[in-house]
Amino acid sequence: MVFERTIKVIFQHCDPAGIVFYPRYFEMINQVTEEWFEQSLGTSFVDIHINQGDAVPTAKIETEFKKPSKLGDELLFTLQVLKLGRSSVHLEFTVTCADQLRLTSRSVIVYVTGADKKPVSWPQAIKKQMEFFLKEEGPS
Repeated sequence: MVFERTIKVIFQHCDPAGIVFYPRYFEMINQVTEEWFEQSLGTSFVDIHINQGDAVPTAKIETEFKKPSKLGDELLFTLQVLKLGRSSVHLEFTVTCADQLRLTSRSVIVYVTGADKKPVSWPQAIKKQMEFFLKEEGPS
């Protein structure tokens, strides 16, 4: 299963040339991740970060920009889980516009808790929902 979310490129996303300023993509990726938690995993960043005092920071992100996006473009973000660990999850994002690849990104987020924010196991209810998004490997 995949999680999909469309984000329309608006003026605040763009640089003076009218194309998406690359750091804005990271904000969009985080937005898609937050919405995935709330809509598909049964919890929200408000619950995790504010109510529970835990956190889900990004530990690593790698992105390849394929083609620029411009003001007014409708970007389709697709999220899948590549690997689900004890306290981490490896995510893959594909961003397209009208079936044209704009970027690919892979990130690792980690579940942490306590004042020192040490990694701990994902809560079982969240981990169980994440399993539905594991990317199936094709034949070798």
